[in-house]
Amino acid sequence: MPVDSAYIDTSVLGAYYCPEALSTAAENALRRIKAPVISSLSEVEFASLVSKKRRLKEINDAQAQEVLELFSTHVAEGSYRRIAVTTEHFIKARQLISVPKIVLHTLDALHLSIAITENLSLMTADRDFAKAAKRHKSPVVFVK
Repeated sequence: MPVDSAYIDTSVLGAYYCPEALSTAAENALRRIKAPVISSLSEVEFASLVSKKRRLKEINDAQAQEVLELFSTHVAEGSYRRIAVTTEHFIKARQLISVPKIVLHTLDALHLSIAITENLSLMTADRDFAKAAKRHKSPVVFVK
């Protein structure tokens, strides 16, 4: 059943655009979202992920360039609704990180704060991130 909208974590974007074990699951999950949402943070983190895959020789230079160009084209064509990261998101992220016994990395806290602040489900393929998001009462679409 299609979901209207969800905030797409970089783990799902990476699996969708780069060949890996979760690629088919990521593609199927994204197809069920009518209006996938990313942020300016997603774009930077995605570029970092592609760069890491290139350094680790999981993809070559040409593949990395192709992946980045395809993602940029999809963003430019409006395949994703883009949200700018605001001070409100940083404040919420700080609150999320401060909760005892829920481990959140800085960038995950920012992603989650965006999803929560914008009233969006979080779509992720990161099990630990999904668990932390659920503990913060955020709706999660877990891609596996």
